[in-house]
Amino acid sequence: MKVLIVEDNHHVAETIADYLELEGIIIDCAYHGESALTLLTQHTYDVIIMDIMMPKLDGISAVKRIREELYCGTPILFLTAKDTLDDKVAAFKAGGDDYLLKPFAMEELHLRLQALSNRGPRLDIGTLSFADLALNTKTERVTRNGQAIKLSRIQFKILTILLRHAPAIVNRQDMIDAVWGDDSPSSDALRSHIYGLRNAIDKGFETSRLETIHGQGYRLNA
Repeated sequence: MKVLIVEDNHHVAETIADYLELEGIIIDCAYHGESALTLLTQHTYDVIIMDIMMPKLDGISAVKRIREELYCGTPILFLTAKDTLDDKVAAFKAGGDDYLLKPFAMEELHLRLQALSNRGPRLDIGTLSFADLALNTKTERVTRNGQAIKLSRIQFKILTILLRHAPAIVNRQDMIDAVWGDDSPSSDALRSHIYGLRNAIDKGFETSRLETIHGQGYRLNA
């Protein structure tokens, strides 16, 4: 087993590493979230141990980027002194798989790491879904009720944004900024792409998924 420890307290990280190495586990250490992201682009791990309170990039933000930008499905165990329910909810929503409070027993940490390693990488990372729509941000495959849908590059971007916010309304200007940035298109461009996207995802289905809210923006409905 190969484990990445992300912990800003060098003493804590070294203590954990010493114990786990005696159990035959290969260890790498990162002392803040940015360093962890760099290592994850260079190496593959069976499990990641993640602290929350760290400089440069905290653990919650690091895990969000690990899941959403690197599409990394490696199991992640949060190891932290933060013990409120809100802390735990934020950790799991970010993409965590387990949560262990400090102080902790080394034996328990080892057992949890073994369980996560045995479970293997997560298969849901990079998939956005709502109702019967699914979009894989890594493979760029889009389906509705299992049927493949072909989209243009702009339509794919629009659907990605709608899925990330579903079922909330995405403001028209926010959509334009997210898709085109400073290079804003003509006033009818978004409307044209929305029309094409609606036809693509609704073709052959009785229910329309893409809804235009007059004067507000667009949303996906169930």
